Amino acid sequence: MKILVINSGSSSLKFQLYNMDNMHVLAVGLIEQIGESKSRLKLDLPPTQTEQTITAQRKVGDHETAITIMFDLLKEHHCLDDVNELAGIGHRVVHGGESFSKSVLIDDHVCKIIKALSPLAPLHNPANLIGIRVIQKKAPKTPQVAVFDTAFHQTIPPKGYTYGLPQQLYDENRIRRYGFHGTSYSYVSKQAALHLGKDIGHTKLIVLHLGNGTSATAILNGNSIDTSMGMTPLEGLLMGTRCGDIDAGIIFYLARETGRAIQDIDDLLNKQSGLKGICGENDMRTIIAKAQTGDSTARLALDVFCYRIKKYIGSYLAALNGADALVFTGGIGENANIVRELSCHNMNSLGIELDPQKNNNQGTQRHIREIQTTGSNLKILVIPTNEELEIATQVLEHIQE
Repeated sequence: MKILVINSGSSSLKFQLYNMDNMHVLAVGLIEQIGESKSRLKLDLPPTQTEQTITAQRKVGDHETAITIMFDLLKEHHCLDDVNELAGIGHRVVHGGESFSKSVLIDDHVCKIIKALSPLAPLHNPANLIGIRVIQKKAPKTPQVAVFDTAFHQTIPPKGYTYGLPQQLYDENRIRRYGFHGTSYSYVSKQAALHLGKDIGHTKLIVLHLGNGTSATAILNGNSIDTSMGMTPLEGLLMGTRCGDIDAGIIFYLARETGRAIQDIDDLLNKQSGLKGICGENDMRTIIAKAQTGDSTARLALDVFCYRIKKYIGSYLAALNGADALVFTGGIGENANIVRELSCHNMNSLGIELDPQKNNNQGTQRHIREIQTTGSNLKILVIPTNEELEIATQVLEHIQE
């Protein structure tokens, strides 16, 4: 049984094809710079194939062309004989607002809601919807499922999602905390419970999804009760180019004292801040390398990044009244041992003790690792996330109902 997972961005198309009979990945692809004079194509095939990576450059004018190329590549390399061979197709959709607390089979009504929610995610939902519409034309008989980044966080109680603003703004404009990275949290929390040998309905987890976009979530009995990102992905932890938590008064100060337009401030906070704003770099690998050679601004960026994480860990320990495990995931969470070390430093009074040797032993396989000392009250886990597999699994659940 084959399931295709699609992530349609504003100028890119990411896709993965799964054989769900054995949970094997048949192909992983990326088409980027859609609409530009030269677009880049990449298709990774499993080691059993003769060619493992195929790359090319060509003009891809729009998403319909990109999706046509995707299907052509999958057929050419014997991953898919025909589009009707697909049992289902899963679409990553960024914002589901309050309308979706779980994944749903896509129909016209769902598409209308996704479009109506576009003001909450203007860079993402319209692009996600384009991918859905094009795929509907290419594979009209194949069940399609929308999996929302925000859905996992719909269990957050009102005291966790309500801002200190006039209630009218919630009633009329639905201004509240929504949270993101929900597909990753859904996958990782289940993997953590399995590793701990516990029913997910009886677990307390603090999960840190650390990548270019970073967030933290407190998960009680499998449900999100608080998360660091807010109405938009701008709030919370320091990120690659996003500022995270700041004094909202800074926005008015900048407008008043520098004459910046609101759009310029939006760009500043989302694209020019965070790690990049502090040290000029947003790739954590580069920042760590520079910090280790004595670059003071790189070290400051690293310290601020980890200190913010540490504060969220403490606040979520309070919200959960303790935890079974602290989990690191995402590209930085899985690979940057110094980030894990600094984020857990000097937290033994809270029951968190990281073992430096275990932390530094990266291993060679993508597997769950424990990196706490024998005396640590909390397990400290490194769990590779797999959002695409989580989407495919949710698609499978729908088509088997």
